Amino acid sequence: MASKPMTKGEIIAHLSKRTNTTKKLAGDFLNELTSLTYKEAKKTFVLPGLGKFKVARRKKRMGRNPATGATMVIPAKNVLKFKVSKTAVDAVFPAQKVAPKNKARAKAKPKAQARKRK
Repeated sequence: MASKPMTKGEIIAHLSKRTNTTKKLAGDFLNELTSLTYKEAKKTFVLPGLGKFKVARRKKRMGRNPATGATMVIPAKNVLKFKVSKTAVDAVFPAQKVAPKNKARAKAKPKAQARKRK
């Protein structure tokens, strides 16, 4: 069974321990990073080694009211998207070596060379 995600308090405690600072300073840093991300995401905000926040525009589209089944127009809107960096993906899911395809045929000697040996 998977473990529970870290809480904000656990993240602050971990940061303060790893950086040899107080929990207050670590909490202020985390809050400032969060507010900076919110403010700069409108222009695309990159967290190196983690990913990129950007605003995307969704077009208006037809949808269905699940309660009544009536069709309705869902208006266009802006949404915030996050794309995880390749570095983060590789850190979480290390690349596994792929077994080579059957190369036994490529290594086998051609029939002409095999006949010469006899």
